[in-house]
Amino acid sequence: MGRGLSTTRLAVLAIGAFLSGLELMVTATALPAIVVDLADWTELRAASWIINAYLLVSIVVMPLAGQLADRHGVRRVFLWSLVVFVVGSVLAGRAGSLAELVAARVVQAAGGGALVPVATAAASHLYGGVSRARALGAVGALTFLGMAAGPFVGAWVLQSIHPGALLDSVGLSGGIAASLAASWRYVFYLNVPIGIALLVVGWAATAGWETPRREHRVDLAGAAALSIGLLALLLGITLAGGEPIPELPLSPTALSALLVGVAAAAIVVAIWLGRRRPEPFLDAGWFRAPSFASAAILSLLTGYGFATAIIGGAVFVDRVLYGGPDVQRIALGSLAAATAAGALASGLALRMLGFRVTTIAGLAAACAALVAMSRWTPETGIPVVAGWLALFGLGFGLTVTPRSAAAVEALGERAYGAASATVTVARMLGMALGLASLTAFGSTIIDQLWGAIRATPDAYKAYIPASLQDRSFNDGLVVQALEQWASGEAARILVGVFLVAAAVMAVAAVPALALGRGRARVVEQVLP
Repeated sequence: MGRGLSTTRLAVLAIGAFLSGLELMVTATALPAIVVDLADWTELRAASWIINAYLLVSIVVMPLAGQLADRHGVRRVFLWSLVVFVVGSVLAGRAGSLAELVAARVVQAAGGGALVPVATAAASHLYGGVSRARALGAVGALTFLGMAAGPFVGAWVLQSIHPGALLDSVGLSGGIAASLAASWRYVFYLNVPIGIALLVVGWAATAGWETPRREHRVDLAGAAALSIGLLALLLGITLAGGEPIPELPLSPTALSALLVGVAAAAIVVAIWLGRRRPEPFLDAGWFRAPSFASAAILSLLTGYGFATAIIGGAVFVDRVLYGGPDVQRIALGSLAAATAAGALASGLALRMLGFRVTTIAGLAAACAALVAMSRWTPETGIPVVAGWLALFGLGFGLTVTPRSAAAVEALGERAYGAASATVTVARMLGMALGLASLTAFGSTIIDQLWGAIRATPDAYKAYIPASLQDRSFNDGLVVQALEQWASGEAARILVGVFLVAAAVMAVAAVPALALGRGRARVVEQVLP
């Protein structure tokens, strides 16, 4: 195979990984606008599934995509993943309700979640030796670069694309106009031309390219059992502390406990099914290696902190500072860019300092940043917000390569794909759990505050200055005063959110100590 053709194929695959990374952060930037347009902040629990559904499906799809690529070939799975991703993006852009958007995100994740593991497998087939290490590094770097570009792309879309006047000028109205008017919709529509162009180039560049295939049955039963377990777990956490649901006989607490029990049972079933198959979806035997188990736990815990920083930072900028897309771009862009820089720097640090010291240094920086973030107030300036988010991102990034390299060395090169995929899935599961916990806590407090304001017709007067007591609830000055009060309350809510995340990151030091002191022999071959 010619070097030029291999490079073209790698470029196509790596751009697919870039799209996957971009999708996470670009949606986080647009989330406040989506919530305001399709719902309101009292529906935060439902709105959280815009991101949680994507994470959940990606978690299941990632290892499943690897098995499908082994059975049906990398080319076929990669191209079909792009098709599904594009279709999901169209459905997400035209969604008219939260329920439709969440359903569209499930479709989108079924394609997007497969892009990174399939690109990784393809890079391994295209190159060997040192060249393989560089190819895998390119796929990993573009995944994080996609995350770093997300806030900038999201801010540009929200600021630059306002088609309302154009739609009015051509006389377009009704459902079609509604699916095109809001700026946030183009966060999803943007994927369509890029995905189609990538599909065309990928189809041509990979023509006649077939990767080795293994004749084994895909563990769909194990995947289904684990999917049910994860869905029940995330639902249980999200519903915790919520308002009673009239249609259900159980209280939210009892329902959460029941769902967590269902989750535990489903995960046990997934493990049991795996023991009966030569290629299990979830192999409990991997976790007998202490370094691998520690790497997976570390990835889970740091993923929780990462989700808290992303969503907590976005909510603080939007609800406390009332910053628009441009301000969010600065805040979240600093986080994502520093994460990418930390991930790249972690390879060099790992060679000099080893697994344990590099990881502990990263965790210390992330913990310090989260503690500082818990002290944010409505008077905090955006440079301070961006600075502390950058420190968190740098610390989180430093933990990326050590945990991946430790997992690979624990299972050996023959299990490279399983090891790296498992660590990535653990990180995304941690992010999903972090989002579910943040949603449950934030929604409970919001429900309580809203209930206090509307408890009686005059209850709102307890939260506004005495000079406004004779004005109605809908008066402009009263609304402004309540917004100012809500800003302070939002900052207070986030104090607990950030401190819990700091504690979780501190606990991650325990599995970090079990990674060992040695320097990785396969650092260059590890995908973050």
